[in-house]
Amino acid sequence: MRFKWNVFLIILTTVLLIGCGDSGQIPTETTQSNESHVGGVDSSMSGPEIQETVVPEPNISGTPVDPVSEMPYQRESLIEKSVKDSETASIGGSLVRLGSDPPTLDPHVATDAVSIMYINEIYGGLVTLDLDLNVVPDIAESWEVSDDGRTYTFKLRSEAVFHDGKPVTARDFKWSFERVADPATQSPVVETYLSDILGVKDKLNGNASSVVGVQVVDDSTLAITINEPKAYFLSKLTYPTSFVVDEDSVTDGSEWMLRPNGTGPFRLWDYDTGMVMRLSRNENYHLGAPYLDEVEFILSGGQGMLMYESDEIHLTGVGRADLARILDPSEPLNAEAVQAPAAFSVGYIGMNVNEPPFDDPNIRLALNYAFDRKTIAEVVLEGLRIPAQGIIPPGFPSFNPDLETYTFDVEKARQLVMNSKYGNDLSSLPRITLNVVGGFGAPVDDDMEAIRRAWEVELGIIIDIQQTAWATFLQDLHDRRYQMFKVGWGADYPDPENFLDILFHSQSENNHASYNNPQVDALLEQARIEMDQSKRFELYNRIEQMIINDAPWIPLWNSGTESYALVKPYVKGFYMTPMSIPVHRYIYMEK
Repeated sequence: MRFKWNVFLIILTTVLLIGCGDSGQIPTETTQSNESHVGGVDSSMSGPEIQETVVPEPNISGTPVDPVSEMPYQRESLIEKSVKDSETASIGGSLVRLGSDPPTLDPHVATDAVSIMYINEIYGGLVTLDLDLNVVPDIAESWEVSDDGRTYTFKLRSEAVFHDGKPVTARDFKWSFERVADPATQSPVVETYLSDILGVKDKLNGNASSVVGVQVVDDSTLAITINEPKAYFLSKLTYPTSFVVDEDSVTDGSEWMLRPNGTGPFRLWDYDTGMVMRLSRNENYHLGAPYLDEVEFILSGGQGMLMYESDEIHLTGVGRADLARILDPSEPLNAEAVQAPAAFSVGYIGMNVNEPPFDDPNIRLALNYAFDRKTIAEVVLEGLRIPAQGIIPPGFPSFNPDLETYTFDVEKARQLVMNSKYGNDLSSLPRITLNVVGGFGAPVDDDMEAIRRAWEVELGIIIDIQQTAWATFLQDLHDRRYQMFKVGWGADYPDPENFLDILFHSQSENNHASYNNPQVDALLEQARIEMDQSKRFELYNRIEQMIINDAPWIPLWNSGTESYALVKPYVKGFYMTPMSIPVHRYIYMEK
């Protein structure tokens, strides 16, 4: 490919102005790249990188991944590996790592990856995802599905108890579903994840006093009826919105989240905001007690590499500034480097299609064609991210390698601006503000500076950037207060409905761009009830292409395979997956 010198000069200028940042946190375990994540929302694609549950395999490679031809999540079964490891696992010890304060610890209102990482360890639901991302029993030991595919009858484990030793019953689940559907709970995601259940919308809208689709058969049996048979329904129940909470604990005052009575593998033992969070082993955990005595998250900040090298923490992400050193075989730390699998996530810039100038599709398309994703990924992000070809990340179910997506084409971008209602009079273009996560005065992400500079140089379009603290950003995002925003989405469960329906149906709470295409809505609704997987995926391929053509997003990056972590050699069972699931119960310290 002929090197584009104008692109190089733009990027070189940007890099000289802003330098190289180093997040120093796990490249996959609470956050994801350098964007903030929502839903599967990841709060740290910008900032300390502790991404959602992802653990690397020790394979040091300098070969960039072609997102079209390579599927990043093809590897050995982690379940099989965990079974082998369990034969030699030892009990005890404390794992120390960097963390971030969660916006919430209430599973019924959580929408971000930081909160969900902790919640997954403290709480549980009827089903969960295993290390290979299969839906498996959690508090429910089994279930049956009616002939019409609409009623799921769950049998609960007799040994499942809350942290205080109280048995978990079907009535606890019934109360929890009633709570999350109560308008007073103000869950921003209940309609997204639970509206398939009969009666949830009615209660949420104030038209019913209870959720008729959730029925207690007896203390150990719960029946859930949905409106139509849906292939992905069980997967949705793995999201924290469906987790059981203890009525006595929740109704005992507003501080219940600081002393939650959960059912997960760990208890919240200590939480000092901005300083430290400690999770302790739940000896009575129904899937088997964790090996570790404790997991300690340092919330007060710090430089991950320095803390790792001084033995203050047991694991850390490797930032760009340290990557070359860590990959050098002569470097002692090279033996402790592990490669993270590509996360099922996408970073993007959203544009509110109801707000000028983004009500004009020509402007939205022009911005997509006006910068070189490939060069920015290789030069600015140093191969740690790969350009996003669309919405569905590589390796995810229904990923379409033949998607017709945006190329770098400045002439086309300029023509699109000329075709817009603003024509060659950019003085009439409304002021554009891009909202990103960050503290006041914090440096803007390197990739964003390069993109913003390209828009200014190639199109004459100037973008202002406004930084907002994560919790505030998240609330304003859900309230659709932003004209333009940079964020990311990480998968909650391995089904394309989790990306395309949840983020683009006109009635979805997570459609932050206010995108509305009746044809897309109709196809999404058709895909919901299509039980043939190949036909469903064909529908989702059509839907994704239509959305790309409408351009409510500017897709940026997918997680690459050049992300690395450092893990102390005596820390075992630290498995990384492309999605957030409970993983700390598998970790043990080799003695």
